Amino acid sequence: MQKITTFLTYNDQAEAAVKLYTSIFKDSSILNTTYYSGGPASGRVMTVEFILAGQRYIAMNGGPHFTFTDGISLQATCANQAEINELWHQLTANGGQPGQCGWLKDPFGVAWQITPGNLGQLLRSDDPERAKRKIAALMQMHKIDIATLENA
Repeated sequence: MQKITTFLTYNDQAEAAVKLYTSIFKDSSILNTTYYSGGPASGRVMTVEFILAGQRYIAMNGGPHFTFTDGISLQATCANQAEINELWHQLTANGGQPGQCGWLKDPFGVAWQITPGNLGQLLRSDDPERAKRKIAALMQMHKIDIATLENA
């Protein structure tokens, strides 16, 4: 059993967000959906428990006072440029927003970092000037371009 579970609270888009996420990542599925009973939200989705890339999450519709900030993000570690490109496209489509240095916000306002698994290695160099060029190149990027970092 997973000891710590990330709990994401949306205004009213938990189910749509979970459907998007589970359609993008392998080893993902919706486990359980609960519904509000009574009151003005009666019959609407309350929580969706799901597995995303093998990790358990819970999404909840909590109302308009719940919003996401950049203070917390989900990081997707990618094996190659093709995976970065695909995740970037899927998470910024339909209202998502690109950010700087591999960060983006999905259409629901959740911040993501879409990074290559070897980002630390890509940014290191024994040559201090080359290391500065690599960091400078990264700071100019939205979606990370591995080849640009390798050549900086």
